[in-house]
Amino acid sequence: KWKSLYQIQGERKRIMRETCSKYKSNNRRIITPYHVSRIFVEDKYRVLYCEVPKAGCSNWKRVLMVLNGLASSTKDIQHNTVHYGNYLKRLDGFDHKGIYHRLNTYTKMLFIREPFEKLVSAFRDKFEHPNNYYHPVFGKAIISRYRVNATKEALRTGSGVKFKEFIQYLLDVHRPVGMDIHWDHVNRLCSPCLIDYDFVGKFESMEEDANFFLHLIGAPQNLTFPKFKDRHSNEERTTTKITQEYFAQLSPSQRQQSYDFYYMDYLMFNYSKP
Repeated sequence: KWKSLYQIQGERKRIMRETCSKYKSNNRRIITPYHVSRIFVEDKYRVLYCEVPKAGCSNWKRVLMVLNGLASSTKDIQHNTVHYGNYLKRLDGFDHKGIYHRLNTYTKMLFIREPFEKLVSAFRDKFEHPNNYYHPVFGKAIISRYRVNATKEALRTGSGVKFKEFIQYLLDVHRPVGMDIHWDHVNRLCSPCLIDYDFVGKFESMEEDANFFLHLIGAPQNLTFPKFKDRHSNEERTTTKITQEYFAQLSPSQRQQSYDFYYMDYLMFNYSKP
């Protein structure tokens, strides 16, 4: 079993590197703190984890906290502790020497997810539930720009953004509000053409990949990747079927443009075109 998982890793890294050498000319660029700002550091087991939202990142942070001795079990760690507790260090918090030392000697990993599925998961999480950041900041701007005859109430609260409006915002070169990590490209968040990741896991095979990774770094035997859904746990996880239902609301050209938008992620991580 390990043998086939080693082979899968070799293949994923090969495709990633080939895509980089074909499309990116930045192999000689200097790595700056900006490039490593999404990377979390676990010094005890020497792990660097690049956070990709909506691809198991909350549970990965829980695992890193347990590895680091900050908690005895992943079950004990609340959502807010994970995201707002600042228990885990980020790589850009170290000086130049500290950054390079860790990049050269620690096991670097990232976990990814099918881009459209990740996008729908982010939309459902941020716009279909009360949210005191995404509604006023993104929702208001999106509704006022893309909704004809928006009600005063919608403009005031920014709630009730439709998926089609969200996609209009995403594809707009003159976006009324900036990008957000939840729907940015993995390619931009983790700079895989600049940082040579040792391990590339996929959300779709999370349990197997995660436990293989834990085996590779020599994690305690009793530590397994948690299965629970972090937020809105009574709601079904975003599946291929749910993703198709959302994309069915778009025109063929919007679907094609959305694919073009995530083209590098599709290519680099070997996901087939939906």
